[in-house]
Amino acid sequence: VIKCKAAVAWEAGKPLSLEEVEVAPPKAHEVRIKIVATAVCHTDAYTLSGADPEGCFPVILGHEGAGIVESVGEEVTKVKPGDTVIPLYIPQCGECKFCKNPKTNLCQKIRITQGKGLMPDGSSRFTCRGKQVYHFMGTSTFSEYTVVADISVAKIDAAAPLDKVCLLGCGISTGYGAAVNTAKVEPGSTCAVFGLGGVGLAVIMGCKVAEASRIIGIDLNKDKYAKAKEFGATECISPQDFQKPIQEVLVEMTNGGVDYSFECIGNVGVMRAALEACHKGWGVSVIVGVAAAGQEISTRPFQLVTGRTWKGTAFGGWKSVDSVPKLVTDYMSKKIKVDEFVTHTLPFDKINEAFELMHTGK
Repeated sequence: VIKCKAAVAWEAGKPLSLEEVEVAPPKAHEVRIKIVATAVCHTDAYTLSGADPEGCFPVILGHEGAGIVESVGEEVTKVKPGDTVIPLYIPQCGECKFCKNPKTNLCQKIRITQGKGLMPDGSSRFTCRGKQVYHFMGTSTFSEYTVVADISVAKIDAAAPLDKVCLLGCGISTGYGAAVNTAKVEPGSTCAVFGLGGVGLAVIMGCKVAEASRIIGIDLNKDKYAKAKEFGATECISPQDFQKPIQEVLVEMTNGGVDYSFECIGNVGVMRAALEACHKGWGVSVIVGVAAAGQEISTRPFQLVTGRTWKGTAFGGWKSVDSVPKLVTDYMSKKIKVDEFVTHTLPFDKINEAFELMHTGK
């Protein structure tokens, strides 16, 4: 058993608490990882807020991390101690019908236990002050050591800087894949990206790599426009600057609507606007943001009857074990940006400050 520091969420709505935790050794088909770097994501904050119906407490959050394999359980063949890895919140077992289907990346092998905050055998590897602590998204990267299923880990280039590539564990991969995998953006097309946080910037990067000719960024926070343009946005607008709904503005700006739109916020009203900003006959709108539990989307069916398509994406459609190492290679060969997404680097004990920076849009 390893004793180490972890940021424990004891209950919903309270700041994370830095604690000494015990991390049990990995069982069969499990891997224990020394986490070197982790990022914070709105999904962590959503669960911490208490709004997540799957949220269990106490829990160690975090799902964008990178580290080194410390030890492996029996029957683990894909990684060994010393390997550089990224934990995966969407695993890839290679055996379930989802993994065998090229149309999806949603491996279901450990979905039920992962959703309950447990390892595949139904137990936890974390204890703190004598209490069992739940896992989160199968990763729990807010701990100096974590245990994950062997199907939830990608071995990556050992030369990769872990304080950067940890972002490929969720945000960057999600946005980039939404553009290149889910929407399949075509050269010369016009795109609109709603929400210019990390995921929105990654969508812009994907649209640019796909050679879109016009990329319109939409956000209320104008401080984000300069960064969006650095990533490839051709122009940025705020819905607050117009008297009419933003979808009408976009339809006018683009002579009938955009070819592709992306919702990167998790707001059902914006999801509708993103669909309705699409061009009649062929426009495709992709939902990337995660809305709160129980919310529903709506539009007039005529929007779809007249040729628009509404899609969604999780982790950018990447089959995780296969794709994450390639994304790291693409970064190392400068095909995709990663460093530019990092605004602040803080010591682990300032993790609550990291969440404050995220909530204020900084």
